Amino acid sequence: MKTEVRTDGAPAPAWVFSQGVRKGPMLQVSGQGPQDPATSEYLYPGDVKAQTRRTLENVLAVLEAGGATVEDVVMFRVYLTRREDFAPMNEVYGEFIEKHVPSGVKPCRTTVFVELPHESMLVEIDAQAVIG
Repeated sequence: MKTEVRTDGAPAPAWVFSQGVRKGPMLQVSGQGPQDPATSEYLYPGDVKAQTRRTLENVLAVLEAGGATVEDVVMFRVYLTRREDFAPMNEVYGEFIEKHVPSGVKPCRTTVFVELPHESMLVEIDAQAVIG
């Protein structure tokens, strides 16, 4: 059975997609950005570290709403607009993984450089988890 995952802890989808979808033990989190969950306002213009932190908090909210933890994540995909933002993004990402993955088995990750849907977005992140 496939179910939609929704939470007020992450911004509502801006277009025609779900925040997350769970089918059996699989959970896919749609790409999250640096938005305030309550207002959907884009936060921290020009600050990739703060945007990465907010984006990961949004991903975490959808994971938890779907019954998963970061330990259940098998793959993160990170989308950046500028190559020079890789190191500061990676620093914040590493802190997040250190805090939320006590087993030490880090999820896989791919980082891609793209043009994102909103001009002020420097980062977008999605995740796939297998629960249980």
